[in-house]
Amino acid sequence: MQKLTDQQIEQALASLPNWALKNGELVQERTFKDFVLAMAFVNDVARVAEVAGHHPDIDIRYNRVRLALVTHDAGGITQNDTALAQKINNLRA
Repeated sequence: MQKLTDQQIEQALASLPNWALKNGELVQERTFKDFVLAMAFVNDVARVAEVAGHHPDIDIRYNRVRLALVTHDAGGITQNDTALAQKINNLRA
């Protein structure tokens, strides 16, 4: 998988609400009513990621979830990352 150019990443971000480029990763942070809802979201992300065969880095802090996408093997952001970000956006909040 080939990493995307800066221009391709910016174009992808235009269609990925709530995602940002931070330290070379696509990052999304969400806050939920409580821990149970945060974990339900993480479990939904896990199912989508497993089907895609591409897994985000996930940080859970009580009701806050941070997702980070980058294709380590490619050394940057690839089509796999932007495609998974879109699938995650389609999940219920």
